[in-house]
Amino acid sequence: MSGIGDRVWTVRRRRLAACLIAASIASLPHWLIGSLQSAPLAAQAPSEVPLVPGMVITSNTKIKPGVYRLPGDATKPALVIRGNNVTADLTGVAIEGGEPYVDPDGYLGTGIEIEGGEHVTIKGGAIRGYKVAILARQSPFLHLTGLDLSYNWKQRLWSGIEKESLVDWMSYHNNEKDEWLRFGAAIYLSECDDAEIDHSRATQGQNGLMVTRSARLKIWNNDFSYLSSIGLGMYRTTDSVVAHNKFDYAVRGYSHGFYFRGQDSTGILMYEQSSRNTFHHNSATHGGDGLFMWAGQTTMDTGQGGANDNVFFENDFSHAVANGIEVTFSRNRFIGNRVDDCWHGVWGGYSYDTEFLNNSFAGNDEAIAIEHGQNIAIAGNTFKGDKVALRLWANATQDPNWGYAKFRDTRSRDYRITGNTFENHGTLLDAIRTSGLRLSKNAVRGTIGALMKGGSDVEGLQWDAAPASTTIQREGVPNPATWLRLPDGMNALLPEGARRGRSTIIVDEWGPYDYRYPKLWPVGKATDRPLKLRVLGPVGQWKLVSARGGAVDTSAGAIGAEMVVTPAGEGLDLRLEFEYLGAEVVDPRGRKTPAGQPHRFVYEQFEPAIAWNTRWWTWDEKADPLTAPQAFAARVNEAPTKTEVVPRFDLISGRLMMPDLPADRLAMRAEGIVTLPAGNYELVTITDDGIRVWIDDKMVLERWDIHGSEVDRVPLTAGRHRIRLEYFEATGWAELKIMIKRR
Repeated sequence: MSGIGDRVWTVRRRRLAACLIAASIASLPHWLIGSLQSAPLAAQAPSEVPLVPGMVITSNTKIKPGVYRLPGDATKPALVIRGNNVTADLTGVAIEGGEPYVDPDGYLGTGIEIEGGEHVTIKGGAIRGYKVAILARQSPFLHLTGLDLSYNWKQRLWSGIEKESLVDWMSYHNNEKDEWLRFGAAIYLSECDDAEIDHSRATQGQNGLMVTRSARLKIWNNDFSYLSSIGLGMYRTTDSVVAHNKFDYAVRGYSHGFYFRGQDSTGILMYEQSSRNTFHHNSATHGGDGLFMWAGQTTMDTGQGGANDNVFFENDFSHAVANGIEVTFSRNRFIGNRVDDCWHGVWGGYSYDTEFLNNSFAGNDEAIAIEHGQNIAIAGNTFKGDKVALRLWANATQDPNWGYAKFRDTRSRDYRITGNTFENHGTLLDAIRTSGLRLSKNAVRGTIGALMKGGSDVEGLQWDAAPASTTIQREGVPNPATWLRLPDGMNALLPEGARRGRSTIIVDEWGPYDYRYPKLWPVGKATDRPLKLRVLGPVGQWKLVSARGGAVDTSAGAIGAEMVVTPAGEGLDLRLEFEYLGAEVVDPRGRKTPAGQPHRFVYEQFEPAIAWNTRWWTWDEKADPLTAPQAFAARVNEAPTKTEVVPRFDLISGRLMMPDLPADRLAMRAEGIVTLPAGNYELVTITDDGIRVWIDDKMVLERWDIHGSEVDRVPLTAGRHRIRLEYFEATGWAELKIMIKRR
């Protein structure tokens, strides 16, 4: 037979064999057919290969389990995935970009970069020690599943217990050129339409999942908690589903009882035209904000657009440092959410056509506060124990050059407030410069300090209160089927009896504390003498092993107990070592101590004694330190406006920096002597504005200009040193912090 005939006959024989096999399979039991059809062929399983630095994966690859050190490099990724329909299986793999237990602000580079392929999957494994663990650009249908991306890069925070530092404030307003990358991320996606991110974890970093310019994502069953800035960030991201995720304790800028600014940290961040997304059954508690939504600079300038038509259903936004929900310049729907124990439950500046239906508010300073809102529905909600339930107002004037106000009606008007239950409030309604208020069929129960305050320029107020005994009907919600729980969605909400409340938020120099390891924290001020400390952590017992630099009034106790420490001598050079015995311990860098095994932990505080002799002057434009340095020098050689001896510099203000002095145009000179024991040290300054420093009459630092808060660090040796400072503040915010730290 000819060659062509042979090939034709071979094809026919193969087809006949296939038909016979199919017929034979059809006669088998159904359970066996399923087993045969689902069983993978041995030849399809990729062989295991080890990782090497700079490796490029272009086809399905199973990485050999183990720990790999692929050093982070700011110029190139450690591992690249390139091509379409590629699966990288990292099950049992740990990739380390840097030493795992060093300070995380030194981590560099990207762990895995995906270069524009479609249908790329990464599953299993852990990636740590990078600035960005996974970076993907223009990679549609990307699937990231079952990953642990904890312990990557984050900034050192400089805010203290008693006063914050402006250095720690975040700014996510611009991301047209991927500016967000400077803040790192466990996952950063750009132009990755139809991606799915599920069953993954990131903790003890700065940012979790950051997404920009993408559509139709599915983000579910992830835990991006205990991060020092953002759990989930979205920029120009639309038509996505975010469900059953944990975004708890994404927070900075908080010290209980001292300040509660949040510094723009948040569980969920949505910026610049992020629209038509659905969020349901997520937990975003104990954040700077729970949800922070901003329409974007485009809207600010033109009045067009917004982060519109998003739906938030049965999420928990409680215990936010600032706002449980901050939603501005946009229209959205909030249905069935929980918002307890926040400064503002809702801050809704310039919101319009927005609905708040069937939500629960309790224990907030202000439950709903809306500035310049329009066409707002507040219906079927329960309000309990808020200082102010509703605060609605417009400002008397606005910047005439502001683009948004030029193109939009910005009056405060037209509120439908119906079918709500109000119980035990200081004030039910505080309204100013607002028209079209319609209150109907609301039940008012318990103690109400005032039904209404303000009342200035309130027009068209209609009040039809229901009797306190009225059973309030929930507001009807059309088409809730799209917000039902996913079939395999985890219960992400905090369980009953879980640790709750703003008082549980502890933020140290590396971010939020997760209570997985024992830790001492001051009760009151860190500068109190004697010093009172509380032992926090998992359930167990502790005992004092050694103490240097102070006397401790108790030597053992249970987690939650307090102790009093009396420092020895002037200044503070305190080191207390303890042993803990109890539950499993996971320390801030991920090291584990099994339950029932002893774990050592240390509390240290170092503040050498310095008596700073300070002199303060005021100056005017004729003696400006930058434009008229000779006149400035002459001014600070005149008699000072104020003199004072202080033990430390920890000054910050947007108003008065020092008592008895004006807020702006100040100058200061200070001099002090410090004696340092054996060791290595650094002098740290945080300034807004100019600073000069001399050590033993040698200038070691000069940042003599107008700037926002900046950190400078100067090495310092042991021994006796004479330190001189010269500082000026121009206008606006001011900050001056001086610290000596061990290295």
